[in-house]
Amino acid sequence: MGSYLVCVTGASGSVYGLRVLSALSAGGHEVHALFSAWGARVTLAETGEGAASWLDRAGIPASRRHDPADLSAAVASGSFHLDGTVVAPCSMSTLGAVASGAGANLVHRVCAVALKEGRPLVLVPRETPLSLIDLRNMSSLAEAGASIMPASPGFYHRPATVDELVDFMAGKILDRLGVAHSLCARWDGAPTGDARPGDHHGEPS
Repeated sequence: MGSYLVCVTGASGSVYGLRVLSALSAGGHEVHALFSAWGARVTLAETGEGAASWLDRAGIPASRRHDPADLSAAVASGSFHLDGTVVAPCSMSTLGAVASGAGANLVHRVCAVALKEGRPLVLVPRETPLSLIDLRNMSSLAEAGASIMPASPGFYHRPATVDELVDFMAGKILDRLGVAHSLCARWDGAPTGDARPGDHHGEPS
C-alpha cells in the first residue's frame, strides 16, 4: 500500500478530490488530506457537507488532516515520504503560486516538495476559459515534472449520472498515480454496430 496526499483548493469541482481521497482510503492506502481555506468553503457550497464530514466518512484520522497554514506539518518536509500528491481541483491561484515558486501556504509547499523530490504531482485544474498566463503556468509545471490533468471527463462510456463522470476523472487520476481501481470501465473498442465508417479502433482520437 502507498502513502498519498490529496489537496482540495478553491476551484469548482471539489467532488473530484473527495472521490480520489475516498477511493484511496477504501483501497487501504495511507491518505493525508489538506483543504485550503477556500477549498473547504467550496466543498461545503457544492456538496452541502463540510470537509470534516467527508473525512470522517472516509476514515481519515485527525493526525492525517493538515492545516493549510501549518508549514511545520510533517508533509511539508521532503524527508516525509509520500508516493504521490494530488491537487484536485487545483485553482488558478494555486497553480500560479506553485509555478512561480512563491508559495504562501502548505498546499503550495507540498507541491514544491513533490517537484524537488521528483515524486508524482498531479494537478487537476478546473477553469474555463484559460488565459495565456494560466497556460504558461501549466507549461512551466509540466516541464518541472508535474502531471497536468484538466477536469474534463469523457463521454464515450455513456455516463448516466454525475457520479459516473466524477468516477471517470478520479479513475484517470489514480491511473496516473499507478493505483489500481475499479471506478470506471476501460475502453475496449466501440460496441458492435456502433462504429461508423472511418472511425478509428481503440480509444477515440
